[in-house]
Amino acid sequence: MASIVKASRPVSWINTAFPFAAGYLLVTRQVDAVLIVGTLFFLIPYNLLMYGVNDVFDYESDLANPRKGGIEGDVIRDRAQARRVHRAILWASAVSVVPCVVWLVLQGTVAAGVVLLTVVFAVVAYSAPGLRFKERPFLDSITSAVHFVGPLVYALVLAGAPIADQGVWQVWAAFLTWGMASHAFGAVQDVTADREGGISSVATYLGARRTVWLAFGWYILAAVVLATVPWPGRLAALLVLPYVWSVARFWRITDETCEDANRGWRTFLWLNQPVGFLVTMLLIAVWKGWL
Repeated sequence: MASIVKASRPVSWINTAFPFAAGYLLVTRQVDAVLIVGTLFFLIPYNLLMYGVNDVFDYESDLANPRKGGIEGDVIRDRAQARRVHRAILWASAVSVVPCVVWLVLQGTVAAGVVLLTVVFAVVAYSAPGLRFKERPFLDSITSAVHFVGPLVYALVLAGAPIADQGVWQVWAAFLTWGMASHAFGAVQDVTADREGGISSVATYLGARRTVWLAFGWYILAAVVLATVPWPGRLAALLVLPYVWSVARFWRITDETCEDANRGWRTFLWLNQPVGFLVTMLLIAVWKGWL
C-alpha cells in the first residue's frame, strides 16, 4: 500500500484537484455530490493513474536515472518486488478510476463526458506502450499540460461555463501554456539520462539550452495572456513571474550541465505552494467581490 501511495505523488495531488474544485465552485457556487466526487477523483485516483502508469512503464529508464527516488518518483530496486508492486498499481488505478469516471460521465452533458474521457486518455497515452506521447517532442509538453489544465476545462464544461468567453479562455489557455513551460523545463535535467536510455523528449530534441529558452518564452506568454483578463483576474499574471525568474537562472545551461536544472525543478516544486496559496486568495477575493 505504501508503494502505491508513493506512486501517486502525494505532493502533487493538489495540483489537479484544486483546478477542478475551483473551476466548478466558481461557476456553480454550490457544494454538491459532483464537486465532492470530482475533487476526490482528481485528488487521488487520477494522480495514481497518471504517475503510477508512468512508473510502471518507465521502470527500466528510472533505474538508470539518479534523480529518481523519493519526491521525484519512487524506484524499487528489487525487480521481483517491483513486478508485484507494478501489478498492484495497475489494478488499483483501474479499480479507483473506472467507477469514478463512469459516475461523472453520467452526471454531465455529452460534451463534459467527452472532455473527461479525453483528459483520462491523455494521462494514459503519455506513458502507455504503443502511444508514449512522452517520447514525441512538443506533443509531450502539450499532453503533460493537459494533465493539469484538463481538470479545470472539464469543470468549466461540466458546470456549463462558456469556455470561449472573454476572461475564461485566457485563464485556461494561460494555464495550458504554463503547463507546457513547466514540462519542458522539467525535461531539461534528464537530457543526458534520456539520451542514454534512448528516450526522446522536447529537451533531447532541442537540447538543454534551447529548451530553457522555450520554457522561458512560454512562461512569458502565459503572463501576457493573463494580463488581458478583466480586473482583478489580470493580477494572476504577476504570479507567473517567479517561474520566469527561476528558469532564467539557467539561461546558459548546456547538455553537459543539464543536471544542474534539477535545482530549478526543486524550486518549481516548492514555488507551487506559495503561488497556489496566492491564487486561492485571489479567487476568494473575486468570489467575495473584494477587488
